[in-house]
Amino acid sequence: MAITMKECLELQLLEMEMLFSMFPNKGEISLQDKNALTYVQMYLKNIKEGLPPRIEYSISVDIDEPKVKVDLHVSLPHSYPHSAPQLFARSEALNRQNQLQLNKHLTSHISSLDSGELCVCAAVQWVRDNSASYFQNSDVSSETSPKEKAVKIIFHRMWIYSHHIYRQELKKKIFDCAKQLNLTGFCLTGKPGIICVEGLKENAEEFWHVIRYPNWKHISCKHVESMETEGNGEKLHLFHTFEDLQFQAHGDYGLRNDYHMDLGQFLEFLKQHQSEHIFQLLFGVEGKQSDN
Repeated sequence: MAITMKECLELQLLEMEMLFSMFPNKGEISLQDKNALTYVQMYLKNIKEGLPPRIEYSISVDIDEPKVKVDLHVSLPHSYPHSAPQLFARSEALNRQNQLQLNKHLTSHISSLDSGELCVCAAVQWVRDNSASYFQNSDVSSETSPKEKAVKIIFHRMWIYSHHIYRQELKKKIFDCAKQLNLTGFCLTGKPGIICVEGLKENAEEFWHVIRYPNWKHISCKHVESMETEGNGEKLHLFHTFEDLQFQAHGDYGLRNDYHMDLGQFLEFLKQHQSEHIFQLLFGVEGKQSDN
């Protein structure tokens, strides 16, 4: 018998109870939306008709040797555990290559588990049991072998369009996330709102996942430029920081929705960064796919 959406959400709440018992201390589990569990409960009780936001949170996992912490970021589709969760482990004590390997092996382990089973607790245990070796190799990873020196990465540049970007808490989330993931690019505030992020593929995709939370309407990733390269991809960056773009708006009517950005200035900015072709792609005119 096919599992229903409500059955999936009930199982998600059950797993959250188990996790809160495993991590009872303040700060060990951080919900992205503190009201998410309440919304799920209201949905299950038929108090709210619309689907609740996804349950998204991070778990701070202590590693015994070395004495470090790994943050396991979790995002649950409404159909989890029928569908796989999105998991990403991060630690400031890990270099980029070892963090990639850690997440690759974590994903492989979760994929090997029985389909339809709750697996976040299993992911936590795997991180506890297996993370130490990635830290042990972290300081010497660049010297281990010629193969690792020549490792190839996928460099991503994502162009994201939103109907508007105004709220300060949303801007803070965008900039904090870009900084945490070592991404460069820009955020154009106003109407429309445009975001560009560039960097490691996994980091760019995580940025897109984090900012595209359920109640942000009218946002889409319009175009992705993807390139394989060796090293850290530094030469491929069109931007050297993550910039806060604000061009003079047309009109001054005192109403938030009247502030349309000067797209002429934006086009000039794109020209200065060898990205003029993106203007057509962002604003609905058919353009050629860029060569990878």
